[in-house]
Amino acid sequence: MLEEQLEEHAETSQPSQLPRILLVDGMALLFRAYYATAYGGSIRRMKDGTPTNAVYGFMRYFWDAVQTFEPTHIACCWDLSSKTFRAEQYDQYKANRAECPEDLVPQFQLIRDVMDSFGIPNISAEGYEADDCIGTLARLYRDEMEVHILTGDHDMLQLVHERTTVIIMKKGHGNYAVYSPLTLMEEKQLTPEQIIDLKGLMGDTSDNYPGVRGIGEKTAHKLIQEYASIEGIIDNLPSLAKGVRTKIESDMDMLHLSRQLARIECDAPVVCDTERCLFAPERTAVHAVFERLEMSSIVKLVGI
Repeated sequence: MLEEQLEEHAETSQPSQLPRILLVDGMALLFRAYYATAYGGSIRRMKDGTPTNAVYGFMRYFWDAVQTFEPTHIACCWDLSSKTFRAEQYDQYKANRAECPEDLVPQFQLIRDVMDSFGIPNISAEGYEADDCIGTLARLYRDEMEVHILTGDHDMLQLVHERTTVIIMKKGHGNYAVYSPLTLMEEKQLTPEQIIDLKGLMGDTSDNYPGVRGIGEKTAHKLIQEYASIEGIIDNLPSLAKGVRTKIESDMDMLHLSRQLARIECDAPVVCDTERCLFAPERTAVHAVFERLEMSSIVKLVGI
């Protein structure tokens, strides 16, 4: 089966001349940038004491990706502080998350100002997460553009498509794992849709939903490999080992809820005309924002 899927992909894949949009998971980049320096106690600050370490690190990650993947268009997506529809479905969703570090709070607006200076739209939607905004824009754009998603979140692999590439940032600058349908199948032996079912079974400790208690990643992956989907597993419950069957039967409601929580919403109320996303930064605006943030080294880095 794997060989047939790889051959089919190879036959249908053709070089694309379409414009390329980079959808940036702003939350993933900013948190990664903050903790990369804050962990060691090194918080970069302006003369007035305003912390800027996350903004500085974000720009290093972001600019490396721009140079590496050469997008013609860019949009950046963000969470809002408001309650999301997932928390309404399951009141423990992300309830285990620690409070945002105090030094990071003012940097959310600062990095939005930076994106504004580049002419990059900042996209968010009340009641939805950045993932949902990215999933929706990827669906809207992929018929007319190549879509590249820049993130550190493996949940985004469910968005992989013939015209949607998910770029997972790995440790260090310029280190990426790039997923197409082909590479996702090669590395994980999973389709994008199966990523959702996998999370439904094993849950997600980071987002604080349990899946089926007692079933970890290894067992979940084996079940999906053998039965293709949650529906396939349920249809074959009598064939499962007694212990696994009992766990699934005991947690059936949570299994379905966890899969629902794991699925990225690709019909969120976000609209952004592609012309707004054209990446054509103006030197004056870019220089002005980095001068205000006392980041002359970033001005040199971007070279605009």
